[in-house]
Amino acid sequence: MNRKTELENNLNDVKKKIATAAKHDVTLIVVTKSFPVSDVEILRELGVMDFGENRDAEGAEKSQIVPATWHFQGQIQSNKLKSITQWANVIHSLDDLRHFELIEKYTTHALSIFLQVSLDGAHHRGGAKIKDLYSLAEAIEKSSEHTLSGIMAVPPLSMQTHTAYAQLQQIHQDFMKEFPGASGLSAGMSGDYEMAISYGATHVRVGSSILGSRSPQR
Repeated sequence: MNRKTELENNLNDVKKKIATAAKHDVTLIVVTKSFPVSDVEILRELGVMDFGENRDAEGAEKSQIVPATWHFQGQIQSNKLKSITQWANVIHSLDDLRHFELIEKYTTHALSIFLQVSLDGAHHRGGAKIKDLYSLAEAIEKSSEHTLSGIMAVPPLSMQTHTAYAQLQQIHQDFMKEFPGASGLSAGMSGDYEMAISYGATHVRVGSSILGSRSPQR
């Protein structure tokens, strides 16, 4: 089977599962981390509009070649933000006010921003504590350029996935009482995107279910 047929079959399979799981609009972000730009070009031909990267260097390289909506979803490092703000259209992992100050300083275009929340209060997988989400959100709401899209989380390894997503759904509902425009919920990856959708995810970040297991070439 050639690569285009393989990607098309996998993409259609994921889209069908999303359609079955969702009673609301869901944006599929195809995560191309560690896969070559040739795969991105094929997926773009197949109609994919949204691509996700965890690493700045890959996002910078691929976005130059393939015009699309590019999502940065990795943990933010201050020294990479100048570059990230040049190529990303959407940032999923803002969890620190100092990073937003740098985004304001460096960015050349309007960004959509998701705030990453830590579901267990630990920081090892990224994410702000729940109480800190609100001051972060207020800073973005004051910005004339950038948009607060919603919140994002990665389920902690220590927590049952169902429990994590139920908790995230509640956090998001509470959050929207203060920030009604922040209706986006970025959650769910290849192993659990259908479950995440059942708990209200509006943006799913799917890689291996479409591209296969991680390419060894990078």
